Amino acid sequence: MNILMILTSHDRLGDTGNKTGFWLEEFAAPYYVFKDAGAKITLASPAGGQPPLDPKSDEPSAQTAATERFYQDADAKEQLATTLPLTQIDAANFDAVFYPGGHGPLWDLANDETSIALIEAFARADKPLGLVCHAPGALIKACDATGQPLIAGRKVTGFSNSEEDAVGLTAVVPFLIEDEFKRLGGLYEKGADWHPLAVTDGYLVTGQNPASSEVAAEALLKLLV
Repeated sequence: MNILMILTSHDRLGDTGNKTGFWLEEFAAPYYVFKDAGAKITLASPAGGQPPLDPKSDEPSAQTAATERFYQDADAKEQLATTLPLTQIDAANFDAVFYPGGHGPLWDLANDETSIALIEAFARADKPLGLVCHAPGALIKACDATGQPLIAGRKVTGFSNSEEDAVGLTAVVPFLIEDEFKRLGGLYEKGADWHPLAVTDGYLVTGQNPASSEVAAEALLKLLV
C-alpha cells in the first residue's frame, strides 16, 4: 500500500506579514494512521524539501498525541525535511493521495498545475483522494474527464465560512472553500464548527477542519481495504 502525501510550499498569509504553511496536526495524525496500517508513505510538495510549518500549529494549545509522537520521531522529521518536488511524482506509482491542510494550499496547491494534474490522474484511475481542512481548496481547478469541475455533484466538505470568520481570516484568504465549492456545483456539507467531519463520495474523502484529520485519514484507508 503506497500512499502519497502532498504538502504546501507556501508560507505567506496574504498581505498580513504573518507566516502560514501546513498545519502540523493535519499532517501528523494522517501520517501515523497510514504508517500504523503498514503503508509506505511518500511526501511531496511543489518546491520539494522542508514545507513551511504554520507557526500557530506549533503552539502548545495545538498539540495532540499525534504531534507529540512526531516531535519524538527522527525518521518522520527527516522525511518531512526532504519532500520530493511534485514534478518527480507519477500517480501510477501510488494507491492513494492525501493532502494535509493549513492555509498555505489556498495559495499554491489550488493553482499548481502539477498538483491539479495529479488529482485528475488519481480521480480518473478511481484511486482514493483525501484532503482535510483548507487542503480541499486544491480541488477547485481540477476537472473530470468531461472537463466539468471534479467536485460538481459530489458531496464535499472543507473549512467552513463560520470557521474562517472565527479565525479572522475571511478577508485575507484568496477564496472561501464553502462558497467556492457551492459555486462549482459541489454538494457542500458541514458539521458544527471545530468538530470532526469526514465526507466520502466515491473515491473522494474530504475533512472539514483540523479535528477531522484523523477521521479523514481513516476514511481514506477504508477505500483501500
